[in-house]
Amino acid sequence: MESAALTRRRPGSGIAAHARSVGVDTLAKVAFAVLCVGFLVGFLVFPTYPNYDSYYSLLWGREVLDLQAPYFEGFRVPTEHPLAIAAGALLSLLGEGGDRVWVAMTLASFLWLVWGIYRLGQVAFTPLVGAIAALLLLTRFDFAFLAARGYVDVPYMALVVWSAVLESVRPRRGWPVFALLAAAGLLRPEAWVLAGLYFLWMSYRASWGERARYAALTAIGPLVWAAVDWAVTGDPLFSLHYTSSSAEDLGRQRTLGEIPSALPSFFASLVKLPVLLGALAGLAFAVAAAPRRAAMPLVLLLSGIGTFVLIGIAGLSVIERYLIVAALALLVFAAVALGGFTMLRPGRLRTAWAISSALLVLAGAGFTATRVDVTRLTNELQFRGDAHTDLASVLREPAVTAALRCGPLTVPNHKLVPDARWILDLPSDRVLARADPDVPRRRVARGVGLYATTRFAIFRHAFTNPVDPTSIQIPPPGWRRIATSDYVAAYARC
Repeated sequence: MESAALTRRRPGSGIAAHARSVGVDTLAKVAFAVLCVGFLVGFLVFPTYPNYDSYYSLLWGREVLDLQAPYFEGFRVPTEHPLAIAAGALLSLLGEGGDRVWVAMTLASFLWLVWGIYRLGQVAFTPLVGAIAALLLLTRFDFAFLAARGYVDVPYMALVVWSAVLESVRPRRGWPVFALLAAAGLLRPEAWVLAGLYFLWMSYRASWGERARYAALTAIGPLVWAAVDWAVTGDPLFSLHYTSSSAEDLGRQRTLGEIPSALPSFFASLVKLPVLLGALAGLAFAVAAAPRRAAMPLVLLLSGIGTFVLIGIAGLSVIERYLIVAALALLVFAAVALGGFTMLRPGRLRTAWAISSALLVLAGAGFTATRVDVTRLTNELQFRGDAHTDLASVLREPAVTAALRCGPLTVPNHKLVPDARWILDLPSDRVLARADPDVPRRRVARGVGLYATTRFAIFRHAFTNPVDPTSIQIPPPGWRRIATSDYVAAYARC
């Protein structure tokens, strides 16, 4: 039962309260419109490109359009995501520029996520709580950076959050929520757990016919994923087996005993320690004073932690990025800690809470303004665009094109493989990583070799594997330089 000190959300609860709600909502819409314009400007000023995993989705989509089986295995090849492959196939129709459209779609998904977090906070608590949650998300720059690099985690988060919003607005919404969770389940398997929980919720007091329909909707994610794996590799559980093997290779596995100790540090990294502490306080207040309002954010938090633990038990990669849905729920509860006074009736407690929140916000803004290295962020974004442009310019040099007839293209490690394949439209056996222990030296005795030429590029593209750097970063005798740029140089031997 909700505390008597809380405001009641019912028709006719007060003209003034309604006016305040409409005012915050109107300001939120105006601010969101400005944010969309700002992101458009940023997209044009800082042209970034998809990350490693997303480039593979584009490549696999292009292979599907060419009626070829996608190549899911190889040195450090990422795990496939069926919906991402479908998107890659559509964007491949646009030619080489499809990679920039991919980033545009991811940025649009991030904006949709920001509005979804606002709506979740607004529906569950108050418009001010929603606005604060959205602002907290925008100031967690790691999330926006995921969008700028085209990570599929961003649309996944947006789909999950909006499924929670739809269910919060109208409980037992049904197929729209199932549809969003099914789409999310084709990007990340954690959504299967959410879909399963929603099936249990919807099946309570449902007829057997309804339960059958709900079960079919719930099964879309795992069945389609298994079907894609089976069609391409012959193993319906290929993604599970392959991801587990890759996690062991990369040292990303954790024992069950290590997972609890990893949670606090991962959350602190994702949302930062002050926000984490505020989230714990907001969570305690929301659950104690308004458990019904807190139900949906709490479901996201607990299910996010639960799926993270399941990932660890399954022997898959345990990295902080897999806690992002739970981290989003923490942002909502942190917003409750700051804006929860709007849930109280007018009085001294509400006034004191509001003043304290204002002081905390001012202190936090000052702390952030004096410590955020904007130059580092802009340099990172600038490098992502410039490095790709340099890579494309070198690969298009006539001397490089001619030398590629003599043999494959080799790059230091796996990082540049999908970028180069996308630019040159080459199959998997024509672009090789010198760090790959399975690549015989006779295969790379001739052809073209790319080498990083600056400290930052070397750090990104050469020193990321536990191998002797000289074997992948120093051209062998007999190779001559045929093209160069600020970040990469091409050497050839025919």
